[in-house]
Amino acid sequence: MAITEFSAALKQVCSERGISEESVLSAVSEALVAAYRRDFGGELEKLSATINPENGEMVVFNEGKDVTPAGFGRIAAQTAKQVILQKIRETEKTALLEEYSAKLNTIAAGHIFRIEKGVIIVNLGKIQGVMPPSEQIPGEMYNINSRVRVLIKEAKEGLRGPEVIVSRGDPIFVKELFALEVPEINSGTVKIEAVAREAGSRTKIAVSSRETNVDPVGSCVGQKGTRVQAVIAEIGNEKIDIVNFNDSADKFIAAALSPAKVLDVVLNRSGKEAKVLVPEDQLSLAIGKEGQNVRLAAKLTGYRIDIKTPTTDVAPVLEDKGESEEKEEVVGIEGLSARTVKALAEAGIKTLEEIKVKSIDEIKELKGVGPKALEEIQKIMQ
Repeated sequence: MAITEFSAALKQVCSERGISEESVLSAVSEALVAAYRRDFGGELEKLSATINPENGEMVVFNEGKDVTPAGFGRIAAQTAKQVILQKIRETEKTALLEEYSAKLNTIAAGHIFRIEKGVIIVNLGKIQGVMPPSEQIPGEMYNINSRVRVLIKEAKEGLRGPEVIVSRGDPIFVKELFALEVPEINSGTVKIEAVAREAGSRTKIAVSSRETNVDPVGSCVGQKGTRVQAVIAEIGNEKIDIVNFNDSADKFIAAALSPAKVLDVVLNRSGKEAKVLVPEDQLSLAIGKEGQNVRLAAKLTGYRIDIKTPTTDVAPVLEDKGESEEKEEVVGIEGLSARTVKALAEAGIKTLEEIKVKSIDEIKELKGVGPKALEEIQKIMQ
């Protein structure tokens, strides 16, 4: 059968817009009914219309009878055009949402189209992605027209149509970057079990291997660190710690506190708490700057972690005792250095409550508490 001009145009529109012929023809039929009823009246439920997909011939029926008026084709065509355009837009919106919903938690490349009040608009090709400040890497500079890789985080219907939320600050962004750089992850040999991230500063990832002869950490680091360096370069020289995942919670927690060395881990499984013993010279390293290392380790493992040294002389929590201690220990509290902890412990002060009942003058008199230690303690008391 020869392809008519109408049929060819119909197929072209559907192909270019990525929509089905059936939806277009349905929209035309609806337009015919609307146009007829507007100009000639009639009960909506009794009216119907058909369109021949080969030659475009339009017919209106009222209770099954052909009631197409003379010259109706021109009127119907104008009305149909508007309805078809609307139908096409709606179909395109649905198709875009479905396409990007299927791409959630994957990385896409685009370029920065514009910046509005701190919100980055990224041109992804078919659609523009929105990256609010909360999804950006703190301190990272963004320039219009510069290329950028982002994580497709959410696809939803916005006020102005389909809206795609993208991110560079999400922990999954780092996970997917490693998947791009490490073939063993794509093959399933190496698996990223958990990710904890403070965007712009530091990330910890836990990895495992399903094959005993494959080192998961080594696979992610790469020869001479090439793989991990490629990821670091993408996220602005953010520090990345890669540790071995372990089904045993105590061993996993010890690994998560890397690079600090751990002497012992005692668990309260029911309360998801862990008491970790570290050498005195490892305390600051285990806690990290402003408590970041222990905080990320806690996010990575899902346990609340309290860090102690042998000099603190605090009774360990019994494993599975089913209850947590009422007092919060000084060690591991953000803002206290190892030296300050030691000075307080030697003075018999081992809990936060014991600090707060002391006056500043009393704390000044403690042996080993200098100006710097006093400043740390004052911040804790506040």
